[in-house]
Order: sequence, then C-alpha cells, then structure tokens
Amino acid sequence: MKLYREDEGTGRPLLFLHGWGTSGRVWGAQLPEFIRDHRVVTLDLRGCGRSPRPSQGNTIDANVEDLAEVASELGKPVIVGSSIGGLYATELALRHPDLVERVVTVGGPAYWPSTGMLDKVLALREALVTDRAGTLAGWLPNWFAPRTSPALIDWTLRQVLDSGVYIDELFTDCTRYDPRPRLADLSVPITYVHGELDAEIPLEVPRACAALTPGAELIVIDGSGHLPHQERPLAFNAVLRKVLGED
Repeated sequence: MKLYREDEGTGRPLLFLHGWGTSGRVWGAQLPEFIRDHRVVTLDLRGCGRSPRPSQGNTIDANVEDLAEVASELGKPVIVGSSIGGLYATELALRHPDLVERVVTVGGPAYWPSTGMLDKVLALREALVTDRAGTLAGWLPNWFAPRTSPALIDWTLRQVLDSGVYIDELFTDCTRYDPRPRLADLSVPITYVHGELDAEIPLEVPRACAALTPGAELIVIDGSGHLPHQERPLAFNAVLRKVLGED
C-alpha cells in the first residue's frame, strides 16, 4: 500500500512510526533535532492521517508488510515506533531482520491477554461502535501523565477522530498478540523506552520483554505517560541520541 510519508534530511535513516489512530505529526518535536544529521521519514500508517483507509487489511500482518516495503527502500533504517508502532517495529525485526538496523519501541509492544487488559480492549471496541467520540474523549486522557496540557490531549483526540473507523479491527488482532515466545530469537538490537507513569501499557510489560530479549535495554522516562516523545520531548530526544550512540 502506498502510505503518506514525509522524508527530510540526509544521513543515517530513521523511520518513525506513530501509535494507533494518530499520524506522523506526533513526531514534530523530534524532526528539527534529527533532520540536522539524519534522513528522517515519518509515515501515516494505513487507515490513519493522510494515508488510504481501506475497509480490509487493517491487521498486524498487513501493516508489517507495508513497513517492510518502506524499510527496504530506505536501506536498513533505525525504526522508532510508538505504542502499536513499536509492535510493528518489533515484528518487522523478527520477520525481516535484514531490513532493520535497530528498533526503539516507545510504550510498547504489549501482550494484552496476560496483563489483565483483554476485557478492557474488548469493551473498548464495542464502545467505539456505540459512541466513538465520547469513548475516545474519555479514554485518551489516560494516555498521558497527570497535568499534561489539555491542548495536547485535544489535538490527539482530533487526530484519532479524523482517522478511519476500520482501524478498530486491530484491537481484535491485538487480543491474540504475544511476542514473548519469539523474543529470544530477535537478532536486531532493541531498546525499550517507556514512560514511568504509563497507564496504558504497564511497566511490567517492557521489563518482561527486555528480560527475554538478548542484549535489550529498558530506559524509563520519569514523569511521562504513554507518549514520552510528546510529553517530555527534550528528555526523549536525549534518550534517542544515546541509543543511537550519538550523545
């Protein structure tokens, strides 16, 4: 699928992947920092932002294959993925390690069935059908740490409401997803970056994943919720520089 992308700068390629329902715009605080010395590509994933919104194929498999095509064009990028974008990045590295230099997951990946979140995800999908706007307005503040700017929360809500409804299919896929049995086979370097106050994906999730992944590192960003690249961008940028070996 031809995804909307923005491609700026030159040098070592970085591919940034947003989370469920948002868009490549969420990386606005990273672009000025990293385009100075990198080729930086941001995407709108299928069903989101300015990309096509197909009624079929809103699955983990289809999204990973979309990204395999992009990564092959870029020549082994470092992939930085937020939330479900981190899931896609991890899966791409597991399935196509030759296409990825390094993975940085931000607030992900997750394994819902065994973390007490399965019922929540199933109830959420049902509620999105009956009252999409109200459900999202009640849920999205939970993505952020307390005292986050209401303007940031509102802007995030508008992005999700503007995305296609067919992306809800991903919730069904995610209820069956668990990467842990395969993480020992991950040959691509990976760093798990997680907000200290993440109320969406418990900190126990990246801790467990890091413990199962050879050579993995977990970095916790203090005072942040599920989206540290937006909530604490300067701290996040410094962490990413460190992970890239460029601090």
